[in-house]
Amino acid sequence: MTIQLHRLSVFLFLAFLAVVWGFPLLGAAGDRITGRSFATRSEVLGQNGMAATSQPLATQVAIDILKRGGSAVDAAIAANAVLGLVEPTGCGIGGDLFAIVWDAKTRKLYGLNASGRSPARLTLDHFRRKGLSKIPPFGPLPVTVPGTVDGWFELHGRFGKLPMDKILEPAINYARSGFPVTELIAFYWELNVRRIGKYRNFRRTFMPGGRAPKKGEVFKNPDLARTYQAIARRGRKAFYRGDMARTIDRYMRRMGGFLSAEDLAAHHSTWVDPVVTRYRGYDVWELPPNGQGIAALQILNVLEGYDLRAMGFGSAEHIHAFVEAKKLAFADRARYYADPDFNKIPVKTLISKAYAAKRRKLIDRNRAARSVPAGKLASGDTIYLTVADRAGNMVSLIQSNYRGMGSGMVPDGLGFVLQDRGELFDLRPGHFNSYAPKKRPFHTIIPAFVTRRGVPFLSFGVMGGATQPQMHVQIIVNVIDFGMNLQEAGDAPRIVHFGSSQPTGEEMTDGGTVYLESGFAPDAVRELVRKGHRIGRRSGGFGGYQAIGYDPVRRVYSGASESRKDGHAAGY
Repeated sequence: MTIQLHRLSVFLFLAFLAVVWGFPLLGAAGDRITGRSFATRSEVLGQNGMAATSQPLATQVAIDILKRGGSAVDAAIAANAVLGLVEPTGCGIGGDLFAIVWDAKTRKLYGLNASGRSPARLTLDHFRRKGLSKIPPFGPLPVTVPGTVDGWFELHGRFGKLPMDKILEPAINYARSGFPVTELIAFYWELNVRRIGKYRNFRRTFMPGGRAPKKGEVFKNPDLARTYQAIARRGRKAFYRGDMARTIDRYMRRMGGFLSAEDLAAHHSTWVDPVVTRYRGYDVWELPPNGQGIAALQILNVLEGYDLRAMGFGSAEHIHAFVEAKKLAFADRARYYADPDFNKIPVKTLISKAYAAKRRKLIDRNRAARSVPAGKLASGDTIYLTVADRAGNMVSLIQSNYRGMGSGMVPDGLGFVLQDRGELFDLRPGHFNSYAPKKRPFHTIIPAFVTRRGVPFLSFGVMGGATQPQMHVQIIVNVIDFGMNLQEAGDAPRIVHFGSSQPTGEEMTDGGTVYLESGFAPDAVRELVRKGHRIGRRSGGFGGYQAIGYDPVRRVYSGASESRKDGHAAGY
């Protein structure tokens, strides 16, 4: 009896606090402060700078660079270099890079395509003679020129403030002294070892003791430290010319590959104009092909014809409209997205409102499409980071090896894996993305940016191979249509549709499969099945998201980084 009276007294005291001071009753209805039905947390806020990356050490390095007077681009390069060491399961200087930069002085967005081209000596006939119908995912044949280092120097030359040796110093120090491997990265490291652990140089560099490092074990990469130091001292020429280029050349010849010193010397990044569509008053910016960013714009244009807010997040109507719009965009993606130096890509038509209205008519509100034709026109594994500085500059940057740790090809003594992005070429002649020498392959990695009334609103990206346009759209819809904040928009359960068994999700002949993260209501799933959707089970693969928002009135940044990765957002 005494215990019951004591409990009642505690409850009445808490109730008194709730009434008088506005304190919430602990455990009342199990509600969290956000009021969402999925696990989430608050956004990070700051006035002077913000960084969001997929690994805590990289985020801290970015903030340190900002505090030392570096620009947003300086901090992004520093973070990217650290990620190439601490998260080699998604990125590294053997891969490619894309970026969108908001320059506060000119009040303009700049796009950089730092993707590499195929070897000049490798021809389509070589694949035919070997009897290949697809480029293999690992080994020497899918290797293309790494574009990341050139991308760093292009960005730095235009928007950098600190010298490159200061920017790369944190990554060099971590590579020498080591860092503790985080849990999720250890998991992916082990998966990559199973796929490419047979290559001797890979084992020497990335398998200390003959295995992948486990959670909490300290990993060092002295070879990468020396490589970074050479780049810091001698600039991009240290990578694309001289001893390093010759080392890559000799190694690739020994492994039966074609990437040469001449290919490296001829490489250059391309500054491009980001392309845009307006979605409910917000301007959403992506980069043009050879990437897949415009697929997100196509999907948004189709969805603009539906009242998603009235449908409600997670309803069968919302999911159905999204999946069917995605099918339309990806049919065009499979046919038209490729290197614009080799094809005239009808970008303006593809992202026009008139074209979207025409394509929207193909959607049946009550039935899932089994196949979708491309429009008739007249004409995996990645890291993403975003940084904002005190001056109002912002950068949206994405970088990747493809297929996790790439091809498995580790040039002697250099400490990094060469990418396998060439796997995404098509070996069938006559297609926009058919293989050719000195050609950029179709690319999956895409940064994104949103402006409103001519000022920054959101810099964001989502890792995840072919799923990235789908994730971009879901973030935009979550924020604009469903009123979520940046953290909630990333933590909300996600939808992924694959049109075929191919990793790029190309042709669809059977309606494909919809994969839903846990958190969607069972009755919505049952209604999707009634509409003809095939619902599959998928463990992981729903992306990894970082974002920075900007409030131009208060001049406050908000940062978000979801729980699907090890990283976080930080500001000051």
